[in-house]
Amino acid sequence: MSKLPLISPSLLSADFGNLQRDIEMLNQSQCDWLHVDVMDGIFVPNISFGQPIVKHIKKHARKPLDVHLMIMDPGRYINDFRDAGADIITVHYEACTHLDRTLHAIKDAGLKAGVVLNPHSPVSLLEDTVQICDLVLLMSVNPGFGGQKFIDNTFEKVRQLRALLDRKNPHCLIEVDGGVTTDNAHQLVEAGADVLVAGSAVFKSPDPQQTIIALKQ
Repeated sequence: MSKLPLISPSLLSADFGNLQRDIEMLNQSQCDWLHVDVMDGIFVPNISFGQPIVKHIKKHARKPLDVHLMIMDPGRYINDFRDAGADIITVHYEACTHLDRTLHAIKDAGLKAGVVLNPHSPVSLLEDTVQICDLVLLMSVNPGFGGQKFIDNTFEKVRQLRALLDRKNPHCLIEVDGGVTTDNAHQLVEAGADVLVAGSAVFKSPDPQQTIIALKQ
């Protein structure tokens, strides 16, 4: 039997008018982390929220905050997001001129550090940095919008990443974000994923807590 994945529901799909209510629901659920998508309107077309909202989320959350920086030059903001309440920070390979330095800076701030690959970026780009990472996040949609369709090539990418990590950093987790549902969760875990990010699948479900259990199983 394969291990149960960690589930990190994406607050981008929550009801922003009732954010505290939705966070309380997740606190009661079997989810493991809360996924917080920070977008700047430059690296991705959308703008979501910044440090003040993360600080408010932290006030109510009783699970670790998995903060995904979809922003240019994320190294400038590491201490800001740590102070706002991040427990994990992931930064995009495509947005970091000095990825090695940025990952070390996240760890030096006392946080778990992760790198994110967009759908077009091959796993081989991480050959020289993966040993620094606590997790690698594979985007299974193009970043910037919720509710997109899952890109099937992700299964193969997860397998390739698992092989790379087995060689270089077996303790590093694989996270998958975008279009994750109860239909593809099992296949992702079989391929080697450890953490599943689900937004629409959880928050548009008639019973979000039950959906989280289904994703876990």
